[in-house]
Amino acid sequence: MSPLDISLADLIARLDQELPEADQLARVSEARLRAQTLSDLGDQLIDHYVNKAKQTGASWTEIGDAIGVSKQAAQQRHAPSPFERYTNLNRHSIVLAQEAARTYKHDFIGTEHLLLGLLGEPRGLAYGLLTAKAGSEQRVRDAVAEAMPPVGEKALRGHIAFRPESKEAIEEARRASADLGHDWVGTEHALLGLIRTEDSPAARILRSLGFTPDELRETVEAEVAERSAAGDLH
Repeated sequence: MSPLDISLADLIARLDQELPEADQLARVSEARLRAQTLSDLGDQLIDHYVNKAKQTGASWTEIGDAIGVSKQAAQQRHAPSPFERYTNLNRHSIVLAQEAARTYKHDFIGTEHLLLGLLGEPRGLAYGLLTAKAGSEQRVRDAVAEAMPPVGEKALRGHIAFRPESKEAIEEARRASADLGHDWVGTEHALLGLIRTEDSPAARILRSLGFTPDELRETVEAEVAERSAAGDLH
């Protein structure tokens, strides 16, 4: 077993169990998708501890030595990103959005993928808000599936870019957090960012499910206050 208590045999057994009818080529494609997700999570793990090291006063030279790269490479690799104040749950939703785009063989990450990412993180406040309003997780998934572009012709390799409206939604999420006086960007703020990006597919989906920007903001504010009082904010 590895230090994470995960072995190659575990990963193989899980994939085979979840795709019992798939042929070997289909399993190769799925294995690549899962490898990409693991890689993305690994990058986020390193970023987390780089930020912790910076907070304790570590220099970029020391951080570079710890990673095994030059000072300049460490600075470039770990420059502040749009997701700097994102909670771990919200960062995971972005990884899931990337995975959704790859699954659909799309060459972009749209707001519809971001919405799927939020739905894939049941520990996040956004998941509870979505399922409570829609009545079920499946109803939300059905609404997203109906608005999703057709599946692409072949799986993509490497980086997948965010569409302009997705970048706007990410920026709106940060603004929503600031507007509410919060020092983090959680899945609840990401949901607000999506509905504030009015012409995006996700905003249209959310409106079809009965959400409005003002009502959602009030609900988020109330839910955060309640969780904060209960000591269960994130």
